[in-house]
Amino acid sequence: MMEAGGEQNSSGSNEKGRNSARTGLEDSFVLYDHKKLRMGYTTGSCAAAAAKAGTRTLLTGVETEEIVLDTPKGIRLHLPVEDIQIRRDVNGSPEKVSCAVRKDGGDDIDATNGALIYAEVSRTGEAGVKIDGGEGVGRVTKPGLDQPVGNAAINHVPREMITKGVLEVCREQGYTGGISVIIRIPDGKKIAEKTFNPRLGIVGGISVLGTSGIVMPMSEKALIDTIRVEMKMRRENGGEYLVITPGNFGERFASEMPDLVRTHEMKCSNFVGETLDMAVDLGVKGILFVSHIGKFIKLSGGIMNTHSHEADCRAELMAAAVLRAGGGADLARKILATNTTEDALKILKEEGREELFEASMKSITDRIAYYLNSRVQGRIETGAVIFSNVYGMLGRTENVPDLMEKLRRQA
Repeated sequence: MMEAGGEQNSSGSNEKGRNSARTGLEDSFVLYDHKKLRMGYTTGSCAAAAAKAGTRTLLTGVETEEIVLDTPKGIRLHLPVEDIQIRRDVNGSPEKVSCAVRKDGGDDIDATNGALIYAEVSRTGEAGVKIDGGEGVGRVTKPGLDQPVGNAAINHVPREMITKGVLEVCREQGYTGGISVIIRIPDGKKIAEKTFNPRLGIVGGISVLGTSGIVMPMSEKALIDTIRVEMKMRRENGGEYLVITPGNFGERFASEMPDLVRTHEMKCSNFVGETLDMAVDLGVKGILFVSHIGKFIKLSGGIMNTHSHEADCRAELMAAAVLRAGGGADLARKILATNTTEDALKILKEEGREELFEASMKSITDRIAYYLNSRVQGRIETGAVIFSNVYGMLGRTENVPDLMEKLRRQA
């Protein structure tokens, strides 16, 4: 397909006639778990590309079927443009253009993959680029996020990319007026149900995101950044003390704790250490973790990333706790042969004494308390509750009642 109006690269050569099947990411991949995973491009890149293509179509009157976009990552993309619609005035000149670029997240697990990101572009009387969100783009309702309350949830880097691309076309075509860009995502409201947006206070759709313009598959950084965004929002909305769970199991158990106030509750996935670090940085005063023992027994050995790829040692740490509590070598060996912490708990319940069970759980929570405090160096208060799906609450660090009272007062 031909790109209307052409595109100048850094050497000044024209990009007309490039095969749109090649986006520029064909040789870009990351290695994860011994597999090659294809890279993709962000919703921010799609929005910027659609806005740039729409502006060119608006100013030239010729449909732009492919657009070149330079990303902050330094990778140049060649993206096909879909669903081009031109509304013309009585003289036949374009007065509004709508077009879309389809999101391709590569091999990343992404709820927005395949979604069409539209830009509606028109002229304005004031110079500059005015950006807003339409259908399917969320609105910010709480402070502490990338955009102020009331703004469309189009983050600052995508806004910069949109502005840069639109102004590039304006200079190219000698246009000195203003441009209005409205980003819309028809499936955005439905997609948002699968994202963190409702928890963050972004309503009505998804966010337009991306700091590099490129999606790195299985990016731990992206997930950690998301955790930080939510923590920052909660901190700026009065959350000095937080309830944090690794995932759905912890969240469900926390909901069954009748005296626990969960106004400021969030998830940290496997990234306990990074979560503690960012809490210190953001001025959080205290964190109460609620976790299944299968995750947090790892913390009793100082393991701050609980993903199985990082470390396991669950049976070893359980056996060590039993030995510290006075259990015998035969019982420890049986626990070492188990595959899950629930199996280990069953053996300890059936073959040990109740006081040995309780002492073992206290040994685990004491070690968890030690390593949590060591990570934050006493700068914030940390505590933990551990539970089993079979046996319920197993133990808690000594300061849990104090943290629960502070959470209650905060609410």
